[in-house]
Amino acid sequence: MNTQHASAHTAESFEPRSEAETRLHGYRLVLVRLVCLTLGVVSVGLFVASIPSYVAHLHLLCTGTAAACNGSGQLTPDVRRLHELGLSLDFYVTYTLVLLSIFALGYWLVAAFLFWRKSDDRLALLAAVSLATFPIVVTPGVHTLPWPWWFLAHVIILLSILCIPLFLYVFPSGHFVPRWTRWVLIPAIVYWGLNEFFSFSSLSPFSRFQLLNDLIIYLVIGGIVVVQIYRYRRVSSPAQRQQTKWVVYGVSMGGGGYLVLFTIPLFFPSLFQTGSLVRLITFTADSVLLLLIPFSLGLAILRSRLWDIDILINRTLVYGSLTALLALLYFGLVIGLESLVRLFTGQVSQSPIIIVASSLAMAALFQALRRRIQSIMDRRFYRRKYDAAKTVAAFSATLRNEVDLNTLREQLLAVVQETMEPAHISLWLRPPEQTSDHQAVWKSNPPASSE
Repeated sequence: MNTQHASAHTAESFEPRSEAETRLHGYRLVLVRLVCLTLGVVSVGLFVASIPSYVAHLHLLCTGTAAACNGSGQLTPDVRRLHELGLSLDFYVTYTLVLLSIFALGYWLVAAFLFWRKSDDRLALLAAVSLATFPIVVTPGVHTLPWPWWFLAHVIILLSILCIPLFLYVFPSGHFVPRWTRWVLIPAIVYWGLNEFFSFSSLSPFSRFQLLNDLIIYLVIGGIVVVQIYRYRRVSSPAQRQQTKWVVYGVSMGGGGYLVLFTIPLFFPSLFQTGSLVRLITFTADSVLLLLIPFSLGLAILRSRLWDIDILINRTLVYGSLTALLALLYFGLVIGLESLVRLFTGQVSQSPIIIVASSLAMAALFQALRRRIQSIMDRRFYRRKYDAAKTVAAFSATLRNEVDLNTLREQLLAVVQETMEPAHISLWLRPPEQTSDHQAVWKSNPPASSE
């Protein structure tokens, strides 16, 4: 019991000591602040400077492959899809610029807020640099800049794609854990340096060996996953685990959703041609999903509302599963009813009655399915909390019927031990007050009521 108590005390005291170790002082603090400010200002300046050339670039029609056109954002010579929507080329260019500007502004605002609130914390400054430079990585407009600015933009891109994995390797304590993980970044530095500046040169072996290219990427990503799992299970304090949950949630929802939308066009290329309505919708969804990353990261760094992440994850699992299940049941019901109607009447046209009946069925199933999915998620992913709630509910039912004090005391201690698992339990009972003889007689023999 003493060992458990000591370990709990160590876990509680680890957090402030770790935060203090990540703070900078003296000339190092001034130097790092200047570097962060310079990189942020240069990133904003490059983005603004690329707007005129990118506007001219978007007004040109792309004659390359579909992948190249989608990557650059240019329309294909066949612009009738855009005209069928009643939209012009100028609208498409303006919409693209506004969406990219909102996306970049979201990252810059979070980076500026981190710099303002925690400018003496090296982990927060690393996160601010990563967020401030990331819009340059994903914005194709910087590739349209002339030579001197193009080279500067690629330097910022290289620094950004090095800061991002570095941050994920040292988060949330600000140190490499285990220490040997710092050597995993060396092949990443070599890879991204050669690939960024010599991607089409014979000096880059990655342009000829795609397997080596993929191996480096998988090595870095796999190292991040392994390190974060190791930290979460063996090193992190309770608050740091909540920080990790916030970052994992933002990256999973933002990056995962982006990858899903990125892979769908591979199976349905005709629906996702540049300028089509589906392409505009997915482009908007990509930008919104990727904005989840800076906001979740900012909450994790600032340690704001850390414990709300458990509720957010639970609601996401429940309502995400519920939405997918209802959609599957809805389409299945519509197809099944249409088949039955076609079988008995011979009509092929879609009946509005089928749509209305299917919608009413989904509305009737909503609450029952939600409760069922909530129960499954609680038992599967929140087993301890689910068992604790069931145990407390059973004790509450017993409390209304049990009158023996010793039995209640034993049951109460058992419930606390099972639900909270403390290192030590003490129960203090208030002694009964001394009563007068008149009160004692009254308690033992209450006066008879006059009728």
